[in-house]
Amino acid sequence: MHHQSFRTAVAEARQHGGLYFAALLSEDRINKAFGSARSFWQGWIYTPTVTVWVFLAQCLSMDHSCRDAVARLIAWRLTQGLRACSAETGAYCTARGDLPEEVMQALMCDSGKSAEDEMPRDWLWHGRKVRMVDGSTITMPDTAANQAVYPQQKSQKPGCGFPIARILVIFSLSVGTVLRATISPYEGKQTGENSLFRRFHDTLAEGDVVIADRCFSGWFDMALLLRRGIDVAIRKNSNRPTDFRTGKRLGKNDHLVTWTKPKRLSWLSAEQYAEFPDELTLREVRVVITQKGFRTDVVVVTTTLLDAEEYSAEEIATLYRRRWQAELHLRSLKIVLQMDHLRCKKPERVRNEFYTHLLSYNLIRGVMAAAAMQSGLSPWAISFKGTLQTLNQFLPQLTSSVSTEVWCDALLAAIATHQVGHRPDRIEPRVIKRPKKEYNRIREHRQNYRNRILSGR
Repeated sequence: MHHQSFRTAVAEARQHGGLYFAALLSEDRINKAFGSARSFWQGWIYTPTVTVWVFLAQCLSMDHSCRDAVARLIAWRLTQGLRACSAETGAYCTARGDLPEEVMQALMCDSGKSAEDEMPRDWLWHGRKVRMVDGSTITMPDTAANQAVYPQQKSQKPGCGFPIARILVIFSLSVGTVLRATISPYEGKQTGENSLFRRFHDTLAEGDVVIADRCFSGWFDMALLLRRGIDVAIRKNSNRPTDFRTGKRLGKNDHLVTWTKPKRLSWLSAEQYAEFPDELTLREVRVVITQKGFRTDVVVVTTTLLDAEEYSAEEIATLYRRRWQAELHLRSLKIVLQMDHLRCKKPERVRNEFYTHLLSYNLIRGVMAAAAMQSGLSPWAISFKGTLQTLNQFLPQLTSSVSTEVWCDALLAAIATHQVGHRPDRIEPRVIKRPKKEYNRIREHRQNYRNRILSGR
């Protein structure tokens, strides 16, 4: 989000008296995403816009409870001279459950794209957009409905584990927003990260660059992207041998190699298999990572960026090392926004909660981009948690008597102050000073424990 666009959004939100999250997501954008579905919505207080705003408030709060979200709505209504609504959460939960999944997904994608479209051109890499792909897992409450769609791991006894889902996220390297994401069962056919990523191949644009870990380094995965005009820089699978004495030498630890088409995989038809070329010409770059206090790590990056003059080996190495940003973004989502364990008890509501967390994350990233542009920083140099803390204090004061210009300047300046520390040699052992209360791990269904207590055994 450009800093001038942010100021305009804040001014409009104050003028129309919208809930303070209107400064991040306007009513017009929400109504546009709802489309014709809005005409069927029944709600006096919890209109589509208010329901989305309250859902965002719930995801961005440290409490994360429905009671906290409804209490925020009551407080806002009173400041607007409106009658307080009921503090009961039933109406809000019903309205939240009626949110169409495709609407929340569309809002998430739109917010991520909008922030990237407004960024300055010098944030691009060689004038190209880079996409980071990574996967992770999340858990959810142990209900029969969730277990039916997202079963717990097979190694766990019934009642001893949580329903678990696999997620795949595509991030923008330049601004860090989520561009596409999906959620699926943890195990089963077509639930691997590669399979999930293939669903989004057609959403990538010609000229994009994809960086990912070795999980995505399969011959066919790279060939599919290359056929769409998309370049890759992916860590090479360690099972494939590397010999820099072979191939066409481009420089030290840098050469061109030819990979022959492997045997057809089960997910490819004979016709699809025949469309692939017999071999791929790829470039391999050895990246040596040295850090004081740690052993030297050697990584071989496979890329389709073959022009050594335009893309030097050092630039390829630097680009791939920035892939670590995807891990940090997932940490922000799962730890800072508490998305590692969702709270809804039905799978369709779990998916909406997942997409709303991503939407919240994108809106924060958009404000970080605005602060970075105003202060002349890079968005990845600003603290995500610091931005969240600042927003949570500033947004409720949106309707105060302070002018829009002063409010925006103070907010963006405060956000830009909280920069990520550069601590390459920091060493922190994984030990704690204050241990948590020790309880035995659950080994069987919880009801069995209850029955033994009630029977006095």
